[in-house]
Amino acid sequence: MNRLKLIALLAGLLLTTAAQAQQVQVIKLPELQKRLARPSDTTYVVNFWATWCGPCVKELPHFDKLTTTYKNQKVKVLLVSMDYASQLDKKVKPFVTKNALKSEVVLLNETDPNLYLAKIDPKWTGSLPFTLLLNNARHKRQTFEQEFTPEELQKQLQAFMQ
Repeated sequence: MNRLKLIALLAGLLLTTAAQAQQVQVIKLPELQKRLARPSDTTYVVNFWATWCGPCVKELPHFDKLTTTYKNQKVKVLLVSMDYASQLDKKVKPFVTKNALKSEVVLLNETDPNLYLAKIDPKWTGSLPFTLLLNNARHKRQTFEQEFTPEELQKQLQAFMQ
């Protein structure tokens, strides 16, 4: 009977760990700006996406793979969901869990694009997917308003890091 209790306890711990790994934090623009302004030598790969955006969903695994590929380097992937906050539990969290995303996922809780688009990047028209490569210590910033293939993403990131 003790073995059964131990197995149940371990299974519960594993499920709890998996659930914690899949949490999605809801943030406002000032929090995102603060995070993107950190004076670190880490290269940030920030992908703005939504569950309803076909090209976004198609390219998301390529971004998530970067988290594993570059785990021993100063590269951080941040996946910013542009879904409405009301869709967090119905769409975003199930999507993140179903796709077993390893990268950090946040949901940007802003409803007025006229307010936030130019603050994220003045050239951003609002189209998704939108990607931002950023390294504040090196004063480098590059944006892309397009869908990436795995090869294109890798090529752009490698060029940016040089």
